[in-house]
Amino acid sequence: MSRGQFQTFSDVFIVDGVRTPMVDYMGAFADANPIDLGIKVAREVFRRTGIDPASVESVVAGNMAPGGFDQFYVPRHIGLYAGVPQVVPALMVQRICGTGFELFRQAGEQINAGVASTALLVGTESMTRNPIAAFDHRGGFRLGAPIGFKDYMWEALTDPSVDINMIRTAENLAQRYGITREDVDAFAAQSFARACAAQESGWLAGEIVPVGSETFELEGHRPRSLRLSGKATVVDRDTHPRPTPPEVLAKLRTVFNDGVQTGGNSSALTDAAAAALVASGDVVRAWGKAPLARVAAAAVVGVDPAHMGIGPAPAISLLLERAGLKLADVARFEINEAQGAQTLAVARELGLDLDRLNVHGGAIALGHPLAATGVRCTITVSRQIQAIGARWGVASACVGGGQGIALLVENPAA
Repeated sequence: MSRGQFQTFSDVFIVDGVRTPMVDYMGAFADANPIDLGIKVAREVFRRTGIDPASVESVVAGNMAPGGFDQFYVPRHIGLYAGVPQVVPALMVQRICGTGFELFRQAGEQINAGVASTALLVGTESMTRNPIAAFDHRGGFRLGAPIGFKDYMWEALTDPSVDINMIRTAENLAQRYGITREDVDAFAAQSFARACAAQESGWLAGEIVPVGSETFELEGHRPRSLRLSGKATVVDRDTHPRPTPPEVLAKLRTVFNDGVQTGGNSSALTDAAAAALVASGDVVRAWGKAPLARVAAAAVVGVDPAHMGIGPAPAISLLLERAGLKLADVARFEINEAQGAQTLAVARELGLDLDRLNVHGGAIALGHPLAATGVRCTITVSRQIQAIGARWGVASACVGGGQGIALLVENPAA
């Protein structure tokens, strides 16, 4: 029996979910606080479902890097400005790249335990607003001493326990699984092509709320403002997908001279937020409409930090093993494309054909706004199995530091 943490959820449903567009680093969301992006998607999920925010009994939010000095208040302020009652508590969750998936696991635990019947989940991230930070100068600046200001995001990409950065972990997997530069570029080109097709067909628009400059009022509190940067007046589609054939990707330099990863076949830097309402079966039945999906199970595992990108493989294996399913039973997989070689390694380890993986494009084309990614992947795979009438879907990601997390979702109508 595989080791790790596994949980089943008997009566936990995703009512619906929505996200902002994923906007390129230093783009229209450059000045947007993650809290305000989170408020936007939270308000939208209430609008789409018609569910009263007053019925929410738990707010669970995730955000990795500070996008403002008010980061401590991310879950609380999102809940309040979305209309959730003051008496409802709010929790911040952090599992790095697995944060968005962990939100569903936490909500499932709360609903299973009977402490909440409806939970608002929000993952929000500004990669652009990662700070330039210093941790060494509380006592002042000594004469001649080094000035310790560094790029928070750049430094966080290195795991000091093994002293290698996240891209090198993908290179380690490329060597282990015999993955070539051509393999990775072909996979990246496919991600771009699939995302472009999904964008042009309107499929992606089904999970996106257009975002413009907006003020969020809350009686008795100071208003909050979401302001777009540059000349944009509204953003209604992901900005990174573009036709990107292998021959274009082949011209890019690799990050390491002996490597396969480039800026073009790794996940894009984007800013975004995503929200979902998760509720018990009693709430869904009273609502009277078909939910997006049922959250059936979750699995979390630990792996070697130097090969952290393989994390989804043992997480998915544990998930399916303990749920009594086989790989062939799952119609669609959304596995975060942290790096192209990393995702290919996971597919090879599992024996997963690419026809069922990230069929509308992944993070190479769309981006990987850390805490928002897991919510996006879970919404996306739930929509996919609903659209094709399939029963099972899996959403998963590797996690920096050496972890993997996976969620099993079920289409109740299948």
